[in-house]
Amino acid sequence: MKLLFKTTVSVGILCLTAGAAMAACEIEGAGSVRILSNDFDVLKVVADGAKECASDKVTVTSNLTTEHKNLQVPALSINPAEYTVAVVANGSIAPLLAADLIRPLDDLIAKYGQDLLPTQLIKVDGQTVAVAFSGNSQHLFYRKDILDEAGVAVPSSYEDVLAAAEIIKEKGILDYPLAAANKPGWDLGAEFVNMYLGTGAEFFEPGSAKLAIGGEDGIKTLEMMKALTAYMPPDYMTYDADEMKAAYLAGRVAMMDGWGSYSNSVIGAESPDQDIAANTVLAAAPTFNGGDIPAAALWWDGFSIAKNISDEDAETSFQAMAYAIRPDIATTHPDVAPWLLKGYEPGPSAAGVIATASAGARPYPMLPYMGLLHTALSDEIGDYLQGSKTAEQTLNDINAAYNAAAQQGGFITQ
Repeated sequence: MKLLFKTTVSVGILCLTAGAAMAACEIEGAGSVRILSNDFDVLKVVADGAKECASDKVTVTSNLTTEHKNLQVPALSINPAEYTVAVVANGSIAPLLAADLIRPLDDLIAKYGQDLLPTQLIKVDGQTVAVAFSGNSQHLFYRKDILDEAGVAVPSSYEDVLAAAEIIKEKGILDYPLAAANKPGWDLGAEFVNMYLGTGAEFFEPGSAKLAIGGEDGIKTLEMMKALTAYMPPDYMTYDADEMKAAYLAGRVAMMDGWGSYSNSVIGAESPDQDIAANTVLAAAPTFNGGDIPAAALWWDGFSIAKNISDEDAETSFQAMAYAIRPDIATTHPDVAPWLLKGYEPGPSAAGVIATASAGARPYPMLPYMGLLHTALSDEIGDYLQGSKTAEQTLNDINAAYNAAAQQGGFITQ
């Protein structure tokens, strides 16, 4: 199966003309709204917004879980589907499309999407399959006070990050100035994807599912990932994105490539350490190997409507979600995410995502076989970082694991 994914979402264009605010949720008809999503701040705001539509005719429930990607395909495959709404992103929508589990939204947009922008509409083969409401990426968080104490400039490349970390360590300011989400699993795979995107190279051969990471760009990506670990705590392989953030907020780390979606919890009023919050600067993700592309993936978060549900539940669900992402939600909650909504004016917590997008970062590939590669990366890179494999052996093992999965999935032949 060959799917061509085209998205017109631009995270860099975030200030737009304000639309009319909706005072209350008024849904035509009745039905059930059942939301499945990941679990972080902006998604909680959206789910809570949809719940405002509950009435004696409309029920609204949500399941916010980090296991959503494992649940969505089986949950939407049954008829009727367990959930009417799947909150998706670049990577998680692909399996739903491949299994034909979500419905085109253009008719619903025509009826109930008057406040949506063209840049929010995620299209496949000319049909809208999802509505994006926020942008995200990993980007540089750094401690200005520590860099000033060390006498180093703000790093713009990963080579600069290494040089700054060496000086911070040499001067005895911090033993381990860096952290990354190198825990085996999705996080470790994402670290490779981010760095490789900075090379400007493609993951697959043009028009094919055949892997294309086995050359010099793949080697240099692995080598930079390993070089950074020299300045990380000895247990760096246990850090996922949340553990990395915790280490930063505990004052043990000077620089990290963290998620924009949790930046407000680091620099905002709810930060557990206001001194660290005041000295944290959010910047574009660093470049890599002399390139000028940020080494980070751009993401969007949005919603799709399940195919295996009644038309009544589909209409009710779309209306509830349209209300949940109405333009004034960005005014009410300006700091939870870089919204892609009409009238959004970015606040301080969006600075890193906007800088990364504006510098030309590339999106995480929306391809049905990208998840197979991500899994292979997640499974095979740990041994290399710990010194038991060469970079060449690691890439060969990634290739073998990916090819086996892609052949089983029917994306490539032997």
